[in-house]
Amino acid sequence: MPKTRNKLATDFVNYTETISSSTTSKYFSSKTSVIETNKLNKSSSLSKTVTLKTARKHTNIEAEESSINISANTLEKRFDKEPPIPPVGWEEVYNAIKEYRKNIIAPVDTMGCERLADEPSDNITPQTSRFQTLVSLMLSSQTKDHVTAAAVQNLRQKLPGGLNLDSMIQANEKFLDECISKVGFHRKKATYLKQSAKICKEEYGGDIPNTVEGLKKLPGVGPKMAYLCMQVAWKQNEGIGVDVHVHRITNRLGWCNTEKAGPEATRKLLESWLPRSLWYEINPMLVGFGQTTCFPQYPKCSNCPVKKMCPSANF
Repeated sequence: MPKTRNKLATDFVNYTETISSSTTSKYFSSKTSVIETNKLNKSSSLSKTVTLKTARKHTNIEAEESSINISANTLEKRFDKEPPIPPVGWEEVYNAIKEYRKNIIAPVDTMGCERLADEPSDNITPQTSRFQTLVSLMLSSQTKDHVTAAAVQNLRQKLPGGLNLDSMIQANEKFLDECISKVGFHRKKATYLKQSAKICKEEYGGDIPNTVEGLKKLPGVGPKMAYLCMQVAWKQNEGIGVDVHVHRITNRLGWCNTEKAGPEATRKLLESWLPRSLWYEINPMLVGFGQTTCFPQYPKCSNCPVKKMCPSANF
């Protein structure tokens, strides 16, 4: 990692390494996951591979959303004592990726969660539009955009009365599960959708929560979903939505040193120096960049617009 961050972030990572190692995933092309390694290793036993696959199936639905609260809070406290220094040259890198993305259409640009809800109209109330955004985000966790879009369309077409709060409450959970069966962790999500719809009905007057904390209290909703929902559904820029793409790429670029600490630590670090006006656009910009160029494994560094400035480039 180049010296683009101050010692604060490095100390923080050392502090959190032991408590976050169990959920750590490696992002660089030179590293391969345990499951992939065992698949490739001919000497590995079949039973070991099956065990690993089974363990993966039981991964918490919110693993992508997971945050280490103690670590993130520690980071925030340290910022109070020693404000972080923005990475050297970050604006040049940011603008280069932004310009590059103008000519590269990614799945998030056409099927991202912010594009799946119906616009308010004579037949669609603002409350229903916001609820559809929440549903889209809840379905999107560990699921590709085109699969999420298909599931939302399924619900829209198959639920009596369309995709709205009341139809979700009245629907049979097994029927919901069938409608969203292609998304990751669909059984859990069907349960969470029913529970969240009931909470919205009983506690929020038929609307979704209008605060980050309120959204995070809903079953199956983590920090990333909450911040994106505030931006898209409520048009309020309360924080950066950090998913696996944003987390991976900002660490590769040297903007953060929070790979092992998790997405929530990345969010806090980014928000400490990135101008608030960029908090909304950075998510779709980097998500699309991760979908088309900066892949988790074998990124297309030779095509990258910032390959000469990226400390992780391999070309």
